[in-house]
Amino acid sequence: MQHAVAPRPICFASTISPKGEVNLSPFSFFNLFSTNPPILIFSPSRRVRDNSIKHTLENVYEIPEVVINIVDEEMVQQVSLASCEYPRGTNEFIKAGFTEEPATIIRPPMVRESKVKMECRVIEIKSLGTEGGAGNLVICEVLRMHVNDSILNEDGSMIDQRKLHHIARLGGNWYSKVDPSNLFEVEKPNVKLGIGIDVLPETIRTSSILTGNELAQLGNVHEMPVVDPAFNDDKLKSIFQYYAVSPDDMEREIQLYAKELLAKHKIDEAWQVLLSLP
Repeated sequence: MQHAVAPRPICFASTISPKGEVNLSPFSFFNLFSTNPPILIFSPSRRVRDNSIKHTLENVYEIPEVVINIVDEEMVQQVSLASCEYPRGTNEFIKAGFTEEPATIIRPPMVRESKVKMECRVIEIKSLGTEGGAGNLVICEVLRMHVNDSILNEDGSMIDQRKLHHIARLGGNWYSKVDPSNLFEVEKPNVKLGIGIDVLPETIRTSSILTGNELAQLGNVHEMPVVDPAFNDDKLKSIFQYYAVSPDDMEREIQLYAKELLAKHKIDEAWQVLLSLP
């Protein structure tokens, strides 16, 4: 399943034992589950090999505090090294070359090199089974969040997604990374409802050229568009002229042109092109 449910963000968890022994380990069964209250959950699974539990889990049972450090590209090799199964009591900060930074309100230290660090209180641990591979949901309430200024937007009001270089896990040895080259935006229909694919004109809805994704772009407008007499497009004119005696070819070319416009997120223009169909 790890190959299918991917990519997964990485929780780089810093915990501490009652003896003061620090542990640092990555977990990709991890995500944000609530913003109010702010809740993160990660899952240290039982080892498949011998059904033993991990030192992180032992620590949070005894001292229910954890710093969740977010992993970026500059840290990934060190994070992988920290995932080695060192004996209990080994400090992975030292093994992997990370710098301990004192947390402000909990006992485990933060990873100085991480650009996003969250000090958390463990409010519940839920076991999902007793066999090897079974997860243990560590439910964490975020008490304080630390964000490096270098990843904030210009006015410092929020994290700039284009400045992130977060790393995520896939199956096997595979990882993925976030960078500006693989980012794109999809507008959320929060307030106004999209009209839906089901009410698109039949010639558009049953198109063999437009994909489901493209039909959804068209169906995400708030009301059915109408022909705009002022719309003027040279390429559309040339399609009408060239295919004047071949209606089927004209329809195909118009839909291909609309497809091209949708790829550029020119939704209004694509609608006008499609509405020109006889």
